[in-house]
Amino acid sequence: MMEPMLAPTPFLLFGSGLITMGFLVAGLFFLRFWRRTGDSLFAVFATAFVLLALNQAVAGLRDLGRDEIGWVWLLRLAAFLLIIAAIVRKNIGTGTKP
Repeated sequence: MMEPMLAPTPFLLFGSGLITMGFLVAGLFFLRFWRRTGDSLFAVFATAFVLLALNQAVAGLRDLGRDEIGWVWLLRLAAFLLIIAAIVRKNIGTGTKP
């Protein structure tokens, strides 16, 4: 039988909020670079960091048991798959070039 996870403490919520904010700031930087250069790699990175921020926020704020949290990690998987696909596409040469 699985044990329920403990409720998040204020310190853990604060740390989760800091990490979420960091992901959002990184996403905004990549969005700014995309607007400046038009390179789709930056747009994909911005999207991936927003997904990572959403993943961190949901995981930190929701009081989910171990069995119920699995779907949240699909957001992280989607972010990493987007990053990998964008890098591969850029290295193959089908992405836009500045």
